[in-house]
Amino acid sequence: MKKTITRRDFLRVAAVSPVATAFVSRYKHPGLKRKLTGFSNETGTKKIKVVLIRDKNALAGFKEPNKEVVQHMLDEAMKALFGVNDPMLAWKRILEPSDIVGIKSNVWRYLPTTSEVENIIKKRVLDAGVPEENIGIDDRGVRRNPLFQNATAIINVRPARTHDWSGIGGCIKNPIMFSPSPPKYHPDACADLATLWDHHNLRDRVKLNILLMLSPQFHSTGPHSYADKYIWPYNGVLISQDPVAVDSVALQIIQAKRLEYFGENKPSQTPAKHIQLAETRHQLGVADPGRIDLMKLGWTENILI
Repeated sequence: MKKTITRRDFLRVAAVSPVATAFVSRYKHPGLKRKLTGFSNETGTKKIKVVLIRDKNALAGFKEPNKEVVQHMLDEAMKALFGVNDPMLAWKRILEPSDIVGIKSNVWRYLPTTSEVENIIKKRVLDAGVPEENIGIDDRGVRRNPLFQNATAIINVRPARTHDWSGIGGCIKNPIMFSPSPPKYHPDACADLATLWDHHNLRDRVKLNILLMLSPQFHSTGPHSYADKYIWPYNGVLISQDPVAVDSVALQIIQAKRLEYFGENKPSQTPAKHIQLAETRHQLGVADPGRIDLMKLGWTENILI
């Protein structure tokens, strides 16, 4: 019989275990305001929307995205996130032809965003009317990249994985290369990682967070740790305008996978508490599963949530 993790389990475990447990005010762009997709329930509590979409054919090979399938998945997810019947209407909700758009990728060699996914996103940005010369794709060079320095819109995209310093590497952590000193965010299991978003004016500039769950890593044993046996073909993509909510959902899925694999709530060395603190201490977004409106689309086998 499969074991499940309750909301109470999540809030308790996230606080103690990651998976079982030069951009300053001068770069602010007037008029940019962060509006998150979601709704208020009968009690008036705001719920933030996250879309999880899966397709059993999302991978063309080991860790290799099937470009056509992933393009369709992202289109369907965008329609659901913004409540429209055309993916381009969704993209035009967050982008204008006058925007300067940075696609913040992740190039970690064992589990990169991949050029296939980067080009899928770039195509839709072009389709939204943004000129190619105003679109950039970068990871480790963003701090020195003039396009990212002046970007009015950032698409934040990376694969989900366990991480020795922050518990998991997700959308909250992905922009850390904007900082001239990433290690300053490492103390106390990256507890104050969310402040990164204020230091570099990311709250308003990041318009969409895409967390790839195609081949997530669910266990690691040290800095930059990787082993093939600790990834699995989940064949999913998570999207939201809220980086905290999307990371919170990913953490629940990774927790469930660890429970399935190890047969117990096996703690990892580093707590993923930065996700919960991003809500409770820094008000960056929503971590509480009870305040997340999770829409599930597509393939449901072994969905784990």
